[in-house]
Amino acid sequence: MEAEGAKRRIALVEDHALIAAGFRDLMASADDLDLIAAVETVDELTALDPAPELVVLDLRLADGSMPSANIAAVHALGAEVLIYTGGEDRRLIQDAARAGALGLIRKSADPATLLDAIRTAAAGGDVFGTDWAAAIDADDALPDAHLSAREQEVLSLYASGLTAVSVARAIGVSRETVADYVSRIRRKYEDAGRPAYSRVDLYKRALEDGLLDGSQ
Repeated sequence: MEAEGAKRRIALVEDHALIAAGFRDLMASADDLDLIAAVETVDELTALDPAPELVVLDLRLADGSMPSANIAAVHALGAEVLIYTGGEDRRLIQDAARAGALGLIRKSADPATLLDAIRTAAAGGDVFGTDWAAAIDADDALPDAHLSAREQEVLSLYASGLTAVSVARAIGVSRETVADYVSRIRRKYEDAGRPAYSRVDLYKRALEDGLLDGSQ
């Protein structure tokens, strides 16, 4: 049981230095919250003793980890999770919701709103905003194309505007292999009832499935 007046132990997992710095400044202004760590990956949290009570987790990290895996690792430490994101990433938000995150707060939220969300989540409450509700409600709205991890990687690169040659260089395969991947991706989307005949269509499918965040 927490001692009366004890600060809530909070950790941040965020790989953008400027955002992490702003978060530190905000937390320093809160007398009831203690930011015990700001790290770039969930794996770094295992060294903390005592463990945090709440982890504020960036939805999309540079290490490519999925929210569900990160949330499971945080739960194993005995902590709750509040998602912290600047993008839409509907499919990733759904992944986080299914994995048991308490809710979502935007990086664009004003300081008071962000602190309120952190306090609510640290006490075990749900942070149930419109973004969170919309993503959960739309969970089954779009049929899954069942892309493999490699196909998702190719789609995210190709739909972001890279040429097939550039995609091939990025992932270490031939241009012909990339063309085969793109053909399979189109076929899978068509089979799912979500045809993607053009590059613009592929861009839209990638946005819908959380493979792009709309900032490209």
